Amino acid sequence: MSDVKESEFKQLSRSVKGLTVIVTGAANGMGRATARVFAAEGANVAVTDYDGAGASAVADAITASGGAARAWQLDVVDAEAVRRVVGEVAAHFGGIDIIVNNAGISVALPIDDAGYDAMWDRAVAVLLTAQQRMIRAVLPYLRKSKSPRIVNIASTEALGATALHSPYSAAKAGVTGLTRSLAVELGREGITVNCICPGPITTAMTARISDEHKAIYARRRTALNRYGDPEEVAHMTLSLCLPAASFLTGAVIPVDGGLMARNA
Repeated sequence: MSDVKESEFKQLSRSVKGLTVIVTGAANGMGRATARVFAAEGANVAVTDYDGAGASAVADAITASGGAARAWQLDVVDAEAVRRVVGEVAAHFGGIDIIVNNAGISVALPIDDAGYDAMWDRAVAVLLTAQQRMIRAVLPYLRKSKSPRIVNIASTEALGATALHSPYSAAKAGVTGLTRSLAVELGREGITVNCICPGPITTAMTARISDEHKAIYARRRTALNRYGDPEEVAHMTLSLCLPAASFLTGAVIPVDGGLMARNA
C-alpha cells in the first residue's frame, strides 16, 4: 500500500453571491446576457456601455427582478472616463472583484481601402487598448479581493481569420496575448486572467446576416450546426469567475459550437 495520504477534500465555493463585477458593453448581446447571468447568481453588477440609455435599461430590468445592478455610461476608449467610472463602481458597491472586458465593435474592410488606417486605429483602441486600461484601473481593487478574476472577450477570429477582417482579427489576437501575459504576471497575486473566444453568436453584430445564411454557415462550419446564444457565452464567463476556478488562468477558450474543432 502507498504511504501517500490522500489530501482532505476541499469544498470550493461555486457562488459569486455578493461579489462585484464590471461588465463593459453590457447594453445588449453577450454583455447584457453576462450582466443578467451574474445578477441571477447574486453578484453586484456594474452595467457599463457607450449607450447609457441601453445600460440603464439593463440595470433597471435586473433590479426589477430582484437583482443588484447600477448603470454607468462609459466610452472605454476614454481613459479618464474609465478611471472615473471604476472609482465610482468601487465606491458604490464597496470594491470590485471581477472585470469582464466585453465591449466591442464590428470591423470589416479590405486592406487597400482608403479608410483602413482609421479603422485599424479604432479597432485596436476599442478591442485591445481599452481592455488593458480597464484592467489597470481595476487592479488596485482586485488586489483587495478574495476572489479576483479578469475575463477578456476575444473571438474565434483571433484563432482563424476571415477575409476583410484584418483589423478586428489582429486586435482580438492581441487580446489573447494580453491575457496570457497578464496571467503570468498577476498569477503570483492569485489574480486569474482568462479569455473567451466566441464563435458565431446571435447578437446585434450578426443581425445583418439573414437567417438563411446563418443556417448555411452553421451547418458548414460548426459541429453543433447552429449559432450560439449570448447566454451560452455568459455562462462560460461565469464559470471562469467562480471562486472554485482558482487554478485556471491563462486559458483561451473557444465557445463556438465546435467551429475551431471542425476542418471539414
